Order: sequence, then structure tokens, then C-alpha cells
Amino acid sequence: MLDFYKDKKVFITGHTGFKGTWLSRILTHAGAEVIGYSLSPPTNPSLFEQIKIGYNSVRWHKCDIRDRSIIAHSIRMIEPSIVFHMAAQPIVRTSYHEPLTTYETNIMGTVNILEAIRKTPAVRSFVNVTTDKVYENKEWERGYTEDEKLCGHDPYSNSKSCSELVTYGYRNSFFHDKNSTAISTARSGNVIGGGDYAVDRIIPDCIRAVKTETDIIIRNPSSTRPYQHVLECLYGYLLLAEKQYNDKSFEGAYNFGPDDEGCVNNEKLVNLFCDAWGSGASWRVQENSGDAQPLHEATFLKLDCSKAKSVLGWKPRWNIKTAAEKTVEFAKLNTDEDRTACIDRQIQEYFGGSLCLNQ
Repeated sequence: MLDFYKDKKVFITGHTGFKGTWLSRILTHAGAEVIGYSLSPPTNPSLFEQIKIGYNSVRWHKCDIRDRSIIAHSIRMIEPSIVFHMAAQPIVRTSYHEPLTTYETNIMGTVNILEAIRKTPAVRSFVNVTTDKVYENKEWERGYTEDEKLCGHDPYSNSKSCSELVTYGYRNSFFHDKNSTAISTARSGNVIGGGDYAVDRIIPDCIRAVKTETDIIIRNPSSTRPYQHVLECLYGYLLLAEKQYNDKSFEGAYNFGPDDEGCVNNEKLVNLFCDAWGSGASWRVQENSGDAQPLHEATFLKLDCSKAKSVLGWKPRWNIKTAAEKTVEFAKLNTDEDRTACIDRQIQEYFGGSLCLNQ
């Protein structure tokens, strides 16, 4: 599948983030010409800096997705054939404290890049990466399908729902011709994997706790989410971008999440992490903080990925136990050389013979 990307010019917004770095690494190994458009890495440390991808194999435009003129100029000058839009303010709890930035980035950032693509006929395939949280959460035990109502609760989720609607509106208004750019959105579950250093995410919090020899603190042990390794959804994005590049009828909205066994509560996920880590990992439930207005968090969220499986031929390859083990494998490493080798080894293992590590 990755042979398709050899010599393709691929533009990625948000390439300095966790998922963006993994995607950039995959594509450079596949022989693509990768152009990244992003601010500095959002965390310190960052996977992007550790594997030095921005200095060795990716052309980096250090810019803000909210700057309409610069993104338009960049797309027009570069003329990529494929665009992955991943730039975002991605943290739910941060969105409560910075709602304006969240809405500006996640909504107007999407408008800006779609407007740039509208004026750049060279772009044949566009994938807007959103989230599983775009749906109006009704605490159903069944998975949400792509035709469910979009209405995220918090500023992050809500802004991503709006990003979906913006994409839908642009596709129907400006990209309806059969020869125009194929436009899709990709909604993935909660991802884990090596190199995620974000605050307020359960596995990065686990890693920070065990490395400082403190207990892992869980806010909501019974909260259930669709957890998967980062390579699972990236495989979906790459497959979708390829399919619609060759046949515009594949465009649309797609869920990329784990099978039922990967839809687990926080307690089970942390236990899997502790088992993989071994000695020294323990957890406890956070005591009541006494906040007068605690932030809303959904109790149950699950995706129905039947469409991606039947239409694209995509399916998960690693179960949740394997995902936890692969994450711990990376987290225990101490040098950037070892971390880079680990990332490359896991990419090779996941994609197998379809990838030659040529960078």
C-alpha cells in the first residue's frame, strides 16, 4: 500500500505533533516528498525533536494554521498532490481554559486550508483528521456510525464537530465536480504510542508517574474509550488518501477505531500499562478535588468502524495489549538513537514488506 506514496508530494499540517511526527516518518520511509506546516513542537520533550525528522527528511514551514495568507501562499507554491490536515489544539481540558484559541485553530484553521486547496488544482486528495469526540455523546454502548449527529460537548470536541461541518460544506460547494479534489474526514479513537508527551492524557501521565516513582493517578477509572496504537489510525488515513486519490467516490467521513476488545475503561488500560511496565508501576484513584464545577467528561464512547472495513478494506492489526507493550517499549529507552530505531522498527513491523526503511 505504501508504494503508492513513492515520489508523491505530501503536505502535512501539524507535523510536529505526536501523530504528525509518526505520519511524517512513515511517509519519508515510503519515499514521499514530505512538506510540514506547523508551529514548534507542542511539548518538551517532543518526538519530533527526538528523531530529528524536521532536520533530516522533511521540509518544515514554521507557520500558524490561523495565518490565512501564508497557508494559501505555501499550498499554491508547493502544489502538493496530497494534504493531511492535523494541525489543532487537541486537548479537551485545555480547551476549557483556552476556548478562543481552540475555536480559532480548529475551525478557522480548517477554513484556511480548504480555501487554499480550492485555489490549488494540483491537490487531488485531502484528509481532515478530526476525532471520535465529534459525535453527540448519548452514552450508548453501541458504536457511533458516520451518519450520527455531530455535536461535541466541550470546546475541543465542539470545534472539531464544526471542522467536520466546514469540510462537508466546502466539499459540497466547491469540490463536487468529478475532477476536483477528493475531500474526506477521518475520525479516530484515542491513540497511544511511543513519543506522546502531552499533558492530560492517560498513558503519558502514567509514564511520567512511573519515571518519578510516584503513583499513577486516575480521575475516572470507569470511563471507557476506544484505545488503539497510533499506527492503526495512520494506516487508515494513508489508505483513505490513496483510495480517494485514485477514485473520488471513496471520499466521505470514516471512523478508525479498535475492535471491541480495544474499547476499554481507564482502569483496564492502566492495568495493561502496569503489566507491560513491570515492577514499580502502581495506581490509585484521584481524591475528590472539591471543584465546584468539575469539567464534563463522557463516560462511554465507542466507534463503529464497519464502513472503513467494508469500503476501504482497513482493519486493526494490533490489539490493545500489544499497543500498551509497544508504548512501554519506547518509553523505557534513554537515547534519541534508540528511540529513533524503536520507531522505525515498529513501523517496519506494522507495515511489513510494504515498507523499505530507506531514510
